[in-house]
Amino acid sequence: MITGQNYVGFTPSANGSKTYKTFNPQTNTENSEVFTEATPQEIDQAVALASKAFKTFSKTSGKDKAAFLNAIADEILALDTLVETYCKESGLPEGRAMGERGRTVGQLRAFANLVAEGSWVEATIDTAEPNREPMPKPDLRKMNIGLGPVVVFGASNFPLAYSTAGGDTAAALAAGCPVIVKSHPMHAGTGALVASAVIKAAQKTNMPDGVFSNLNSSGIEVGEQLVKHPGVKAVGFTGSIRGGRALYDLAAQRDEPIPVFAEMGSVNPVVMLPQALTEKATDWAKTYAGSITLGTGQFCTNPGLLFGVKSEALTQFIDVLANEIVKIAPSCMLHPNIKSAYDKNKSQALSQDDIAIVANYTADVKANYAQQAVITVDGKTFLENTTLHQEVFGPFSMVVQCDSLEELETIINHLEGQLTGTLLASDNEAAAYPNIVSALQNRVGRIIFNGVPTGVEVCPSMVHGGPYPSSTDSRFTAVGTQSIKRWVRPFSYQDWPEQLLPEALQNSNPLGLLRLVNNVQTRDNI
Repeated sequence: MITGQNYVGFTPSANGSKTYKTFNPQTNTENSEVFTEATPQEIDQAVALASKAFKTFSKTSGKDKAAFLNAIADEILALDTLVETYCKESGLPEGRAMGERGRTVGQLRAFANLVAEGSWVEATIDTAEPNREPMPKPDLRKMNIGLGPVVVFGASNFPLAYSTAGGDTAAALAAGCPVIVKSHPMHAGTGALVASAVIKAAQKTNMPDGVFSNLNSSGIEVGEQLVKHPGVKAVGFTGSIRGGRALYDLAAQRDEPIPVFAEMGSVNPVVMLPQALTEKATDWAKTYAGSITLGTGQFCTNPGLLFGVKSEALTQFIDVLANEIVKIAPSCMLHPNIKSAYDKNKSQALSQDDIAIVANYTADVKANYAQQAVITVDGKTFLENTTLHQEVFGPFSMVVQCDSLEELETIINHLEGQLTGTLLASDNEAAAYPNIVSALQNRVGRIIFNGVPTGVEVCPSMVHGGPYPSSTDSRFTAVGTQSIKRWVRPFSYQDWPEQLLPEALQNSNPLGLLRLVNNVQTRDNI
């Protein structure tokens, strides 16, 4: 049952007077549930509880944290109205809801396995050499420890996998950090259901009150207060460049600055090498028509830029792409505000000088359904007009026709940072263009060979991040178990008594971890 209340730790709370509702974009009507926005007092209470919980939760064993994470997954699967609520708040189909729920549960269980095994703490031991000349060497032991309470902002385009119990939350809890979720107003009901599952799991596994809170917010005020709060030690965000940058700046202006790990979108350039187009222009055009419109283009990995060198094959690619993309039935966007932003940004792109519209779905559509479009422009115009470099969030893409491979390389070097880059190449063709590959590598966090960027596999090798502004820190990923590193810091013990060391650093290695001992990877005791 959705009550519309906040969860301040384990306690439902609705002390404020400001309320709001979610919206069903498919029916173009408000949903019935009423949500109460968190007050400043409730924010303070949630942070105070999280700070208190951190004292014990940060020392919770990997086995017990794994039980908590697995219990969250179990409780999410037991929510009988989750899929229905997800669909009516997002306009997304049931199949997408089921898939995203599966991904969310899979992420939680992956982090449970990670912390149960335990070697993620990267225990490093350099034993003492008291007889070393001219100075004795101290005993030094290092491991990763949690930062403290983490604020996670729910994402508009992934109501489950990037929101209440999504990747940021799962990684932070795995690191031993209590989490305060700033629920996304577009899917507050979905968030409330998931929050109830997290609370139930925490209580069942004897986690401390305050290990998790869920705060409602219809605007930016709650988020701003959370980021400014001195008890908060890190922030996770998935959304727009404008929103992520605003949080980043707020955090930097604090008396104690804190890290903001923001994933802020991307236009995901696709480089089509000449021979690849000559051999498979039609096939690639059909493939990319599907990729551009997948999920109504509402993925941060949507291919918004397609680069090629002028040729008959590139012309063929453009013609087929234009024909194929308008055959695809338009679909619903997540919210009227997102549809409005898409229309505005698309219109701005279509109105630029020296562009050509090659496909523009103009038939009537239902309210909140997006009409896909493709434009093309020459390389010189693209290079000079930075408006064309900006993301149009939705089923939109641009083909940039370069005069030469040298111009293509120059353009790639002038792109802003991106989450992904894709290279389409025939056999052995990529090896012939190392400068283009290197240029692309320097601008992205993940490079795809002969594929599409849409689709982000959740595994340890995934990098979902990239140079600014695709993310605020390209050294970290927002997806996969390696994302736990965002919420920890290295900490060293020097000449510390054995019996007072954490188990991960004790000589006997009671946890059986893989450790770096005197520069040798081993699970042996010392």
